[in-house]
Amino acid sequence: MSENAIDSENIGKPAPDTAKPKGARKAGKKTKPSKKAGRAKKAASKPKADRTNKKADVIAMMKRAKGATLGEIMRATGWQPHTVRGFVSILGSKGGEKIESSKNAAGERIYKIGK
Repeated sequence: MSENAIDSENIGKPAPDTAKPKGARKAGKKTKPSKKAGRAKKAASKPKADRTNKKADVIAMMKRAKGATLGEIMRATGWQPHTVRGFVSILGSKGGEKIESSKNAAGERIYKIGK
């Protein structure tokens, strides 16, 4: 009768030698490759000659006699408006450039680099 009592206590419990260790993974689950790894391959495959310097492009646009509008800079760089405004601000404060900002007749903001 003592054997039956021991067996009834262990019903539904796995034997100690077959128990899974804590933190073990389930079989069959695979991890997905990270998105960054895919981007790195794409970026690495482009030759460096295709890369442009956006900072130099924006400065060249702003040095023109008529300057550059916010929209022109956005189209040339792919930046959002707040990024363009932030760049112009930093260019004036830390870049040592004298920035002139005005609005044209259409109400568009124009940025020029003063002399």
